[in-house]
Amino acid sequence: MSLNLPVQSPWNPWFVNNQVAGYATKYVKDEYSLTYTTIKGAGHSIPLYKPEEVWIFLDGWLASHSYNFSDS
Repeated sequence: MSLNLPVQSPWNPWFVNNQVAGYATKYVKDEYSLTYTTIKGAGHSIPLYKPEEVWIFLDGWLASHSYNFSDS
C-alpha cells in the first residue's frame, strides 16, 4: 500500500538531551504534508516509558498547528 506522497525530508534523527529520541521523515504533496515520527525504545506505551520525549514531540506538533478556537 502506498500513499503516493514524495519524500521531502528523509529519515532524520531528533534529539532529547543530546541523545537520539527517534526518527522522523516528512512527505509533501501540494498543500498536504505528513510527518511520520518514531520514538526510540517506547514500544506501544510511549507515555509510560518515554514521558519526556512525548512532551517534546507533542509540544512541537502543537506549535506547528495553530487553531482559532473562537471560530468554532
